[in-house]
Order: sequence, then structure tokens, then C-alpha cells
Amino acid sequence: MDSVSDGRRAAAVGPDRRETGGSQAVGYDSKRLLPSPSATAMATPDHKPLRHQPPAADTADEADAADAPRPPSKTRRKAAMHALQDLGEALIELSPRRFADLAAEVDLPERLVEAIGEARTITAWGGRKRALQYVGKLMRNVDPEPIQRRLDAWAQGHHESAAHQHALERWRERLLAEPDALDALAIDHPTLDRPRFRALIAKARQERERGGPPHAYRELFRELKVLLAVER
Repeated sequence: MDSVSDGRRAAAVGPDRRETGGSQAVGYDSKRLLPSPSATAMATPDHKPLRHQPPAADTADEADAADAPRPPSKTRRKAAMHALQDLGEALIELSPRRFADLAAEVDLPERLVEAIGEARTITAWGGRKRALQYVGKLMRNVDPEPIQRRLDAWAQGHHESAAHQHALERWRERLLAEPDALDALAIDHPTLDRPRFRALIAKARQERERGGPPHAYRELFRELKVLLAVER
């Protein structure tokens, strides 16, 4: 009789409240046999939800962007404009003959040629400044390198000519001042006409002593010019 009562009480209690060694089993849903919410919370470690991470940038695109040429800065553009204006001013300062030669050589646009011709006739400061600015603006449409090369070549030739001129003048003064200068000149220039140079030197000395017109003095310079031109 007691055993039957114990069996009925066990059945009424249900599977999840059966006594096991004096303690009750907890943590399971009696209907679905799944972990209870409290047990799940205890078993799952705390962690923050992952934030959305943007996709990594393509390194190839970044390299292409870094290698792409950057536009010139405002300062460089301004310096380039002033350089073109200065080059245009140098063209204005050329003699008409040299400018015509250069214009034909580098094929300057007709509009630029006309602007430079008009700028030559302007003497007022304000008008000349506007003319220079206009010429500089037209210079943007031409290649400045051939123009600059030609101007540099002319300038170099001018410097060489000036140096040669000074060398002639030094030799003339040495011939008048130093007795042995003619021998030194003959060593460097074997084609020298000694009798001709001796006569010119003597006359030039007399002209200087008497204060007369420097005819022999000038003739001596011309003879030196011919001599050094042949030997160059």
C-alpha cells in the first residue's frame, strides 16, 4: 500500500522534479529538454557585438593614385606666367632684324609677332605694362625652349665677342708699353707681319706722345683683329 502511494506521488511530481539523492535537477525545461534561459546566460561568455568593418582599400588603386601627377600649385603657375612674360620682353628688346630671324626660325604665330611689333612702339609705362602682359599671355601658346636656346646662343656669342675685343685691346697696350711684346706675339702667332707691326707701333707711340689723332693706334687694333681672327 505504501509503495503504491510512493509511485503515484512520483508520477505527479513529473520528470524534472524527481528526487535524486535528496536534491532536485535544475536547468532544463521539462517539456522540451532544452537548457533554460538562466543556464544559457551562464554558459555564454560576455562579448560586445562586432561593428561593421569597411572593406579594405585596394592597394593597387592607392599606388596608382599616389603616382598620378598632381596639378602645379598656384605659386608655380604664377612663376611660369612671369617667366613667359620676361621671355616676351626679351623678344621686344631684340633688334628688328634679329627678331625677324628668330620669328622665322621658330615659326612664331602671326598674332604674337604683331603684338611684339606694337609693344615696341609704346613708351608710356602703363601702356607698355599692359602690352607686356598681353605678349606674355600669347606666349602661353608657343614652345619657349627654342626661343630661349636662340637667345642664349646670341648672348653667348656676345660674351665671346666682348672677351675677344678685350683681348685685342690688351695686346695693343702691351705692344705700346712693352719692348718685348712683339716677340711674344710673334711666338703665339707665327703669321704676324713684323715690319708692318713695328711701323704701326712706332707711329702709335708718336701719336700718343704728341697728342695727335690716333690713326696708327686704330690701325694697329685692326691689324691685331685680323691676325687673331686668322689664328682662332
